[in-house]
Amino acid sequence: MPRRKPQAGRTRGRRATSHRERGKARGRSSGRRRGSRRGESGYTERCVQPVPEGTFVLDEARAWSLLRALSRTVRARRRPLGRVGLSLDASGGLREVAPEAGWVVLDAERREVAFRGHPSFEVAELFDLYLPICLGGARACFTFAHLGQSLDGQIATASGASRYVTGPENLRHMHRLRALSDAVLVGASTVERDDPQLTTRLVPGDNALRVVVDPRLRLSPNHRVFQDGAAPTLVVCAASAARGARRLGEAEIVPIEDANGELSPRAIVGALESRGVAWVFVEGGGITVSRFLAARALDRVQVTIGSVFVGSGRAGIVLPAIDDLGQALRPKTRRFLLGDDVLFDCELRPEA
Repeated sequence: MPRRKPQAGRTRGRRATSHRERGKARGRSSGRRRGSRRGESGYTERCVQPVPEGTFVLDEARAWSLLRALSRTVRARRRPLGRVGLSLDASGGLREVAPEAGWVVLDAERREVAFRGHPSFEVAELFDLYLPICLGGARACFTFAHLGQSLDGQIATASGASRYVTGPENLRHMHRLRALSDAVLVGASTVERDDPQLTTRLVPGDNALRVVVDPRLRLSPNHRVFQDGAAPTLVVCAASAARGARRLGEAEIVPIEDANGELSPRAIVGALESRGVAWVFVEGGGITVSRFLAARALDRVQVTIGSVFVGSGRAGIVLPAIDDLGQALRPKTRRFLLGDDVLFDCELRPEA
């Protein structure tokens, strides 16, 4: 069934149509060749149109700077901005102006923006994908996750090789998610196997607080996140494992009460919220994301599927068994193309 054509110059979070429909729409409106490797979410009808000489153009770099500034402001206030025009001041800070004076007009209640003029496909795509992350959710501490996996649901081979199941566009996307967060959280196995830095090296943006969940405090202090000083780092462990220890390398140890050796995702989020953290990005790995999802501790989860079959390996999301499909999670879902990968952006219903 054909969908209604979006209003020109406007973007909002809606579900994308099929790849074939998107390709036809893009060919009609933007003149881009079919098979473009850039992300697409189905809003190509509004992009690229002729721009008169001297007209203000919101390019991709400005758009990303504006999203970062919006994210910082919303996280600091912990509430949306209402309906307001947005632009940047000379220092890169967010300017809230009259709608007619803004680069974009934000309607936070409707969770959409209207552009001045006609945005390029890339600019409209940035807002379509990242505006929901910038605005957050219903809960005080907005918690979202991302996972990259193969077509057969694996995040790594049986030996642990995972570079790279998804392509470079998805890696850049993860760095952008880090830049829009107060904290980026991973499990101990991810640190042990990948030795990640968890920084924003690939995009403009500040490094978030790094959080490693290590219930038994088993990790060596020699991993980069504990030694490089690139960002403040916490190690969350069971109170019984801390035994009075305060630091692991340069990282601060945060003990919390555990249940049978397991740390509750909600308790972890609560401990971070008590430290002023308002946006938590759960980056992985599969075990950690699965536990947060099973505990209903996520507001949003993104799964990027790479165009590769891995075979028997390490599974991505693994949830407890259910008796019938009526018990299954059915989130509101949007789709985006990231190079050869497909990203599913899933909005979950908040639960008390």
